[in-house]
Amino acid sequence: MGRAHPAFFVIFLAILAPLGAVVVVSALLLFGVQPHLVFAPGWAVKSLLEVCGVRAPNAVGVACTVGLWWLLIVAIGLAWERRGRRHIP
Repeated sequence: MGRAHPAFFVIFLAILAPLGAVVVVSALLLFGVQPHLVFAPGWAVKSLLEVCGVRAPNAVGVACTVGLWWLLIVAIGLAWERRGRRHIP
């Protein structure tokens, strides 16, 4: 079994992981998790920016939350790929 084409990983990073992040945030809201808990990481970044003197709009908090989920999905994907490579003889 050969190694997967690098284009598949680029598609994963650019299309599937961001869509997955949006789906995770949407699903959390749909299933009743309080919005202040879902968006807590983004609001923390927004608050940090405001402490530094930068007036950040709410979209920054939302984007940071989705970005955090994107990073988590990418980390899982990288671990999955590394695990798959280790088992190839």
